[in-house]
Amino acid sequence: MSDLTIGVDVGGTKILGGVVDATGKIIQISRRDTPKAGGDFLTDAIAEVIKELASVHPVTRAGISAAGFVSNDRKTMLATPNISGWNGINLQAALQARTGLSVIIENDANSAAWAEAKHGAGIGHAEMMMLTIGTGIGGGIIIAGKLHRGAFGTAAEFGHLRVVPDGHLCGCGARGCFEQYASGNALVRHAKEAINAAPDASHNLLQRGDGTVAGLTGKHITEAARDGDSVALAAFNTTGQWLGAGIASLAVLLDPSIVVIGGGVIDAGEILLAPTRVALERYMPFLGKHPMPEVVAAQLGNDAGLVGVADLARS
Repeated sequence: MSDLTIGVDVGGTKILGGVVDATGKIIQISRRDTPKAGGDFLTDAIAEVIKELASVHPVTRAGISAAGFVSNDRKTMLATPNISGWNGINLQAALQARTGLSVIIENDANSAAWAEAKHGAGIGHAEMMMLTIGTGIGGGIIIAGKLHRGAFGTAAEFGHLRVVPDGHLCGCGARGCFEQYASGNALVRHAKEAINAAPDASHNLLQRGDGTVAGLTGKHITEAARDGDSVALAAFNTTGQWLGAGIASLAVLLDPSIVVIGGGVIDAGEILLAPTRVALERYMPFLGKHPMPEVVAAQLGNDAGLVGVADLARS
């Protein structure tokens, strides 16, 4: 039997599918735009990607990586905040009927974590934690070499740990969530606060956008920080302080040997990781007694979700 499987990563703008071998190598890719209408339109587009790839390669299994809550049996999308028409849908049944292949569904951060554990930064670590830092914060947990999904399939929603009582309002409806202080959106807010505190020092950073605070993006902040801009570096330092403090609490709970940081914000590399490690050491309970996990950047980038879910479909 072929060891090739198909992984499909469903994003906000694109559906990216790939045929992946047992080593994590992507053999061929197929892409479609993500239908804004969601629902059956999105399911049909995913099926088209799978069928295109399956027509060329000997595959019998496919995995779908998508943002949202996925049932523990990997069949149903329980909740998809950013995709209309998918809440409560048995996506496995819908796609199996359309493609004739065996299909599993997995949360995108779980898929990325599994890819890093098997083929990336987490190789050799049976106890691993991954945080995906983008617009919000997602996560994945590897325990004894296995992906931990929890009783209902929704484990590792690290971004919604409450870290500040009555803090900033989060999209989940709660206040003070971790992702309000350590995500890509939080980085932009920290930069805007730094600009307000030191407007005379902010000219260089603002000119990377449209000259206004409202036009500032995470990409602009990263570029400025790489060039040594003090305001941009201050924003990353604040974000790293929050991230390290959160990881310290999670490390006490899960005791990983390594923490892998992925997502768009990790493009900044050590600009983010260095203050994160400093804060982790500062806030780690039982400092000097509790072993410190490594904190490293993810290695697989945007391919992680596709590669991870393809491997999960194989097992």
